[in-house]
Amino acid sequence: MTSFDFYTTPVPQETWNVPMSGDTRFTWEYDDGRDRLLSLYQKGKDKQWDAQKRIDWDLEVDPNNVVGLPEQFNPLFGSRIWDRMTEKERQEYGRHQGSWLFSQFLHGEQGALNVSARIVQTVPDLDSKFYAATQTMDEARHVELYTRFLNEKIGMYYPINQDLAKLLAESLEDSRWDLPYLGMQVLIEGLALAAFGVYRDMATNPLVKQLLAYVMQDEARHVAFGRLALKDYYAELTEKERAEREEFVVEGCYLMRDRFKGREVVENLGLPVDECMEYVEKSEMYTLYQSLLFSRIVPCVKDIGLWGEKVRSAYADMGVLDNAKADLDALMRQDEEIADAVDRERYEQELAVRKQEVDEAIALGRES
Repeated sequence: MTSFDFYTTPVPQETWNVPMSGDTRFTWEYDDGRDRLLSLYQKGKDKQWDAQKRIDWDLEVDPNNVVGLPEQFNPLFGSRIWDRMTEKERQEYGRHQGSWLFSQFLHGEQGALNVSARIVQTVPDLDSKFYAATQTMDEARHVELYTRFLNEKIGMYYPINQDLAKLLAESLEDSRWDLPYLGMQVLIEGLALAAFGVYRDMATNPLVKQLLAYVMQDEARHVAFGRLALKDYYAELTEKERAEREEFVVEGCYLMRDRFKGREVVENLGLPVDECMEYVEKSEMYTLYQSLLFSRIVPCVKDIGLWGEKVRSAYADMGVLDNAKADLDALMRQDEEIADAVDRERYEQELAVRKQEVDEAIALGRES
């Protein structure tokens, strides 16, 4: 059995080959570097971890409700279609929804793996190459753990969402060295970080909470890397160059907004697609979710200086402009703290279990 046997719809078994242009850049300056970026590189080294050991893979997951949410959080809840579903059909929809969601997380992480390796090649400065190398290892770990989660806990894959595939291709195909940064570090990673956060905070399943909290601890550094690397460079762009990047941001954000509607699930289950999508887009839950998805992207785009009228108008149209007021540094610190809190909670639980085992052993000794 291979992964291809578990896809809901067949995917090509040959590799997806994205042509790349641009230079692989070497530098002979080994001493000069930005302190904040080198500090982030050191943190990236210090924070490496093993997905096989840090995560408690023995924890159970309900494949029909992976995150462990009440049915009110289902995107079709309250619709005519949902009301007419049998319990078995709702469970099947839940399994496909979970598989689709975590499949997109997985494919996005493989995209990040390839793009971060590309960044190592193309960036002109050594401090950025150093950090991108640590990110490449992070992304390999994320691909590893999401693969194991889908294999062992759900047993089903969905193909890559075409909006994500398009943005990945555009980020890799452009010859300008900063476009992979902008596409991956700011847009794709920013959206993924927010999506992970939504499910991390709502999850009642402890394995899902662990997995997302630990991935987010890495991703927070990745977004910080994009901000640091691009902010100085974009301050020096001409108006024409900045306008080109802002056009890329607008197109990418519309693609990313559409990425999480779940159209593939309703298509695959033979549900009325137009009716389902209309209900999802107008639902209060999706409107809130969409706003949360852009909580990391909007303040980051503003911070790196791509804040022209076209970008602001696009965010106003999406209803996410207020996210510009968010404190991105505070959100990143919170991601670190939550991952540390999950570690502490697990440690305390393990101590309690060991204490109980010791107490029981003592009690047995007294009885004998």
